[in-house]
Amino acid sequence: MSSFNSRYHRQIILPEIGVSGQEKLDNAKVLVIGAGGLGCPILQYLTAAGIGSIGIIDFDVVESSNLHRQILYGASSLGINKAIAAKQRLTDLNSEVTITAYPEKLTTKNACSLFSKYDIIVDGSDNFSTRYLVNDACILMNKPLVYGAIFKFEGQVAVFNYKNGPTYRCLFPEPPKAGSVPSCSEIGVLGVLPGIIGSMQANEVLKIVLDLGDILNGKLLQFDCLTMQSSAFKIHRSELQISKTKALQNDFETMNYDTFCGIIQVVEIDAEAAFSKNNVQYIDVREPHEQPKIEDLAPIYIPLGKLLEEIQNISKEKETILFCQSGIRSKKAAELLLDNGFNNIAHIKGGAIALSEYQAVKEV
Repeated sequence: MSSFNSRYHRQIILPEIGVSGQEKLDNAKVLVIGAGGLGCPILQYLTAAGIGSIGIIDFDVVESSNLHRQILYGASSLGINKAIAAKQRLTDLNSEVTITAYPEKLTTKNACSLFSKYDIIVDGSDNFSTRYLVNDACILMNKPLVYGAIFKFEGQVAVFNYKNGPTYRCLFPEPPKAGSVPSCSEIGVLGVLPGIIGSMQANEVLKIVLDLGDILNGKLLQFDCLTMQSSAFKIHRSELQISKTKALQNDFETMNYDTFCGIIQVVEIDAEAAFSKNNVQYIDVREPHEQPKIEDLAPIYIPLGKLLEEIQNISKEKETILFCQSGIRSKKAAELLLDNGFNNIAHIKGGAIALSEYQAVKEV
């Protein structure tokens, strides 16, 4: 109680909070997804406010390009995992808070078990696949979600899945077309913007815990830091979207949110690795006249332009490795197969040219 009266005195003397409110904060458990631009101010203010237990999950490391907006880190943090670096700084800020770092990627395999340990989930991620994963896990685990997003000079904040309110899928049933919305690394962001939006997210967390004010439940707040104008839009609950998500209960761990969001990840291997494989099917997607032929791999010849026509000749049961002349067409072929239900797919970096060069060196 004495520490409450000193560290949190300015909060406790607010009649709306008092000692009982501070005790609510102390008993609260909050998980923050991502310790980047949004995550840093969220974590800083929740720790300072006295949230009793805070989890941080992030698999990324601190880079110099982060420092203009990710205010928990400095030069001494470079190269360190963000969850671990954030915990070090936050423990110094408030040692009374229990902070747990999860230096790993959030996946369908760990999301539900992790979410079950916390009362509120805060999304500080920067990509659509993670946002849909977080939303769906919150629905399945019945956890409120405090959402935030930033783009150049604008940001959004909302509270989803709270007291029978709408969810992220009610607002965005489908992700935007892959590549249509550039990331911050591609288009840039004003350094103070994530501080503003992240602070708003932290504010919503405190309001939920304390049951204060007008929580952004069923509302999307949009903020423009150039004009300092904000507006709020009503979000309607979609029973269809929520029931569809709940139906994922048994299949959630096998969901591929990258594929759902159109982010197709093609595995690339080198020539040496290609020749070392066993029990795989090799597919040469070049035109018949192209040289050199790579007979040692006994490939199936299917030109890229005919790949979908002859897709029935490719086994889904075997690992599939594709190659072309230089690696460009084979990557496209791999994307087509992944988009048509194939899973164990790779293509050869450098294509037939790299394979031929490797063969020549090996024979010497």
